[in-house]
Amino acid sequence: ALEKKVVKSKAGEKVGLPCCHEIPSSESLQNYRVYWQKNTTEVVLAYAEGKKISEHERYENRTEMDDRNLTLWIYPVEILDNGPYQCVVQHLRFSQNSVVVCDEPVTLFVTADFSKPNITARVSTNSCDSTEVVVRCSSHGGFPKPKISGALNNVSVVWNASWVSKSSLSLYNVTGELWLNVTKDVSFTCSVEYNGFIKSTSLLLKKTKYCIVPTVPPPYNVITASSIIIIIFLLAIALAARYLSRHVCSHCCKPQDSVEEGVKECMKPPVSSKVTSQTSSV
Repeated sequence: ALEKKVVKSKAGEKVGLPCCHEIPSSESLQNYRVYWQKNTTEVVLAYAEGKKISEHERYENRTEMDDRNLTLWIYPVEILDNGPYQCVVQHLRFSQNSVVVCDEPVTLFVTADFSKPNITARVSTNSCDSTEVVVRCSSHGGFPKPKISGALNNVSVVWNASWVSKSSLSLYNVTGELWLNVTKDVSFTCSVEYNGFIKSTSLLLKKTKYCIVPTVPPPYNVITASSIIIIIFLLAIALAARYLSRHVCSHCCKPQDSVEEGVKECMKPPVSSKVTSQTSSV
């Protein structure tokens, strides 16, 4: 079994894809046919008898081949260059016959750096016990499709993540969202991982110290009992006031010329209706 060759590169860099054959010093490129293919069907670059015979338009002015070790150089590397390649080498021993001396694959993994993750936090609800926070983490302009992860005081949390990309071979934008109940100040970290690379950002999430204790209205039965007590108290006051006013008036007398006469007047028994009628007839 052949060992699988893998080459990693970042977009914009220069990368060399090794071939499986090296031309000995006793020979030259004129004795060979060399085909660099992608996905076994797309010819990237081809040489025959020392001359370039084919070059794919997408790789035009971006490729060259070493005439000794047959390495394919690509510069600058693009995201679309990502994928499997194959180096096929034929030796021209006779003018009409050729022998395949090399036919091996090599895979190119192209990466594009994501931006440093940006973390934002918005307080959703707040209470004396905890603060509910909506945390968003986003990064853009990278390749391949990343994995987004988070940690709360070094304890992993699960994101609701979404990715945006025009195609499987174009740059990605990634966004993650979390709802957290913060009961104390904690450190939060967001990480974006892609093809062995990782970028992280940390943020201190603070619990809001200000809280409002809601006033609880008294129960209905308490309100009813209080109202009845107040009404009974007011009625008692009204009845007492009325009784006292009548009692005082029943013991009072008209003012007289002297205290002594006043006492006599007040001490007189009430005159009956019979005496009054007799006096009137006389």
